[in-house]
Amino acid sequence: MRADAIVIGVAKGTKGPELAPGAEAVDEAFGGKLAAILETLGASGGDGEVTKVPSPEALKSPLVLAVGLGDAPGEGGSFALETLRKAAGTAARGLVGLKKAAFALPLANAAAAEAVAEGALLGAYAFTVYQQDGNGDGKAPLAEVALTGTKPRDKAYKAAAERATAVAEEVNRARDLINTPPNDLHPKSFAALVQVAAKTHGLKVEVLDEKALAKAGYGGILGVGQGSANPPRLVKVSYVSPKAKKSLAFVGKGITYDSGGISLKPAGHNETMKCDMSGAAAVFAAVVAASRLGLPVTVTGWLALAENMPGGRATRPGDVLKMYSGKTVEVLNTDAEGRLVLADALARASEEKPDAIVDVATLTGAMVLALGNRTFGIMSNDDDFRNAVHATATEAGELSWPMPLPPELRKGMDSPTADIANMGERMGGGLVAGLFLKEFVGEGITWAHLDIAGPAFHEGAPFGYTPKGGTGSAVRTLVRLAEKHAEDGLL
Repeated sequence: MRADAIVIGVAKGTKGPELAPGAEAVDEAFGGKLAAILETLGASGGDGEVTKVPSPEALKSPLVLAVGLGDAPGEGGSFALETLRKAAGTAARGLVGLKKAAFALPLANAAAAEAVAEGALLGAYAFTVYQQDGNGDGKAPLAEVALTGTKPRDKAYKAAAERATAVAEEVNRARDLINTPPNDLHPKSFAALVQVAAKTHGLKVEVLDEKALAKAGYGGILGVGQGSANPPRLVKVSYVSPKAKKSLAFVGKGITYDSGGISLKPAGHNETMKCDMSGAAAVFAAVVAASRLGLPVTVTGWLALAENMPGGRATRPGDVLKMYSGKTVEVLNTDAEGRLVLADALARASEEKPDAIVDVATLTGAMVLALGNRTFGIMSNDDDFRNAVHATATEAGELSWPMPLPPELRKGMDSPTADIANMGERMGGGLVAGLFLKEFVGEGITWAHLDIAGPAFHEGAPFGYTPKGGTGSAVRTLVRLAEKHAEDGLL
């Protein structure tokens, strides 16, 4: 296969670096001495390590990139899917400027091929729309990924490649949305993008503008958005399979910019607040992915879109909002706005009686303090469902952790004026937010809440298949949830 580079895997062995399965033909071109050459160059096989070697004439590619896989598995063992996914992403990031790379990583089965393809496509991501010279050095990301060692006519491998492409492209769609500056991405323009994609992918879309929201009584979404020159929207985007016997609703927080409102954020906390719509981006991308994959399940996305600004008409601390559900909420802090828009969307989604509702939101800094920057928290009104979502996230390669909803924390949101306040005890703030949302889920409906405040936006150096900026957190988990629910049900 002709390519600009060949990617092989190298693992940490007991006596030095070991070539991983898939590299046999490349090693042969080096006279069986490739492992020794890599060791001489300082390679150990450590996780994420990258070593580049010029190719001998026998190879059709001028460059070999060896990527570390960590410890070699025991005899008969295989590398974990997430290890392959990260390694492929690391390699793709190291091949900026090239047109085509052949990935000769270990492919024990179709699942491994899917992991490598997904990781490579995610690692090759770059957001360069606003840069005259691409990513700053004039080099475009790796343009084409090819896998060696697969069985092109095998249905399982073909399906794996198709799924990897669809999921990775939708994760990257979410990343693009998150990275788009808030002067270009506001509620109205976000809704318009959904409408365009819906035509391409056969989705049904309903958009409620500020007049429709007012008429129907969406006090939470309107209350958050009324201080902005860009009015709010509630977008319903649905994939309805003709074979569907089961249904899921995904609800996404879509604060296209969060200044904190009247409770203004302090200096240093505003610069990344374009990412506060990451939940809505994930939900939208997951619905499109469900359509592209033709899943036999109905998936409905609800995007609660608003811009939280401190204008003259903005909601004030002390105001009381009447929500779509009929409950009243005393607003004690306008920077606790995500739960207000989600509450309206959850109540509306509940009316359609889906089998389950999953909401996704960059909701609380408290969750970042609890779980760090790479792990999202999962809360639910059903312990079994919470555990199923956690297991599904792990399958998809996303870090998550089950969190409780302690009933004693509910009392802190009691209000002398309204049915509930939008703030409670400071300690356990992420759990308090989850308890608030629980109040707006329809009776008898299974629900889970994903707080992705930590992993949604990465401010450090890229790693694995994770870029700097928007990550597309939770997209893969939502897609896998839809697949599993279609297959054998989650409940």
